[in-house]
Amino acid sequence: MNYKTIIPELDQKGTWIGRCHIPEKKAYNHVKGPHVIWAHQGKVYDLSFYFKSTGELINTPSFSEILQIDDPLITEVGSVEEILENSIFHQKDYSKPFFLAPNDTQAVKACGVTFIKSLLERVIEEKAKGDPRLAIELREEITSLIGESLNNVKPGSPQADLLKSELKKRNIWSQYLEVGIGPDAEVFTKSQPFSSVGFGAEVGVLSHSEWNNPEPEIVLVVNNSGKIIGATLGNDVNLRDYEGRSALLLGEAKDQNGSCAVGPLFRMFDETFSLEDLKSAKVSLTIEGIDGFLLEDASYMKEISRSPVDLVAQVISDNHQYPDGFILFCGTMFAPTLDRDEKGMGFSHKLKDKVSIESPKLGKLINWVNAADKIPRWEFGINAFVEYTLRRRNQGV
Repeated sequence: MNYKTIIPELDQKGTWIGRCHIPEKKAYNHVKGPHVIWAHQGKVYDLSFYFKSTGELINTPSFSEILQIDDPLITEVGSVEEILENSIFHQKDYSKPFFLAPNDTQAVKACGVTFIKSLLERVIEEKAKGDPRLAIELREEITSLIGESLNNVKPGSPQADLLKSELKKRNIWSQYLEVGIGPDAEVFTKSQPFSSVGFGAEVGVLSHSEWNNPEPEIVLVVNNSGKIIGATLGNDVNLRDYEGRSALLLGEAKDQNGSCAVGPLFRMFDETFSLEDLKSAKVSLTIEGIDGFLLEDASYMKEISRSPVDLVAQVISDNHQYPDGFILFCGTMFAPTLDRDEKGMGFSHKLKDKVSIESPKLGKLINWVNAADKIPRWEFGINAFVEYTLRRRNQGV
């Protein structure tokens, strides 16, 4: 694997923030655990003297002023390439540093059906009741009826209201169309603080799920005032058969052990990277199976039906605050439909699939698929984080 492609230009440009698990012999004041780090010019630096969490960092307005290599309290951890290499699950040495998901105390929120292609797949999924065998017929029927009609519809507009009335007359209205072209976006809690997995980790699907897929997405980094200050990549792993049976199974479809992957690092807004770069971002997906299966696709954020700013405004407001900030999955551009086995059965994961999500200015997030009950258990939660910070305090850090 060419690790130089994981972080664009190996962090020679941009402001890259994340987390590393650092063993005692490498840790500042020998406190083992998840340290906030800064990747800069091929090296990883420990910021944990200043920040307990990336949740604290993103809510510190002047955090960039602290990023100084000559500060004796900012210690070098190792090279970016070495730590990336040690982050791959099957070759990980726990006595050495490895990357974790960059988010920690922040809420993990997600928006759904924000792209027309995935919107239509959600409608098909619902009508098929989670049965992939019915999906191919429904896909042809529904796309022929409404596919082109949705491309230029602004959610919540008078045009959308007229289309809604027409679709109801045809008896093909859906709850997914409601959030796709209606005034209110779908917003849900994807995962819990500290439960996300990072670059190189295994992602989990339920062993008895027969229809599931990755959902590659741009993930916004939002502070507690509702300002977008950076971004990263994410995989919103989804069980299509569960959500297709009932939208009330969304929690089971979306939130399992290892079902939320984020990384490799946060790229913070600065003179080299801005919201305008996100709006035009290209996102690529590659799925490689040990059975020889290969899926490659790409899409663009310009195709999103609601802007990132609009999505954030539907999450945080006077009605709902996020004191630690949040990360926000913007919705997937993809719904893989390429037949994998039988004709008409579409795509579903197999164990050991390698999933790569890439965007030129955000890098590459790579994970491998396994059963949710076979991957490492999620054991570092809020209580463990509190104990960790108390240990640091007791050592004067």
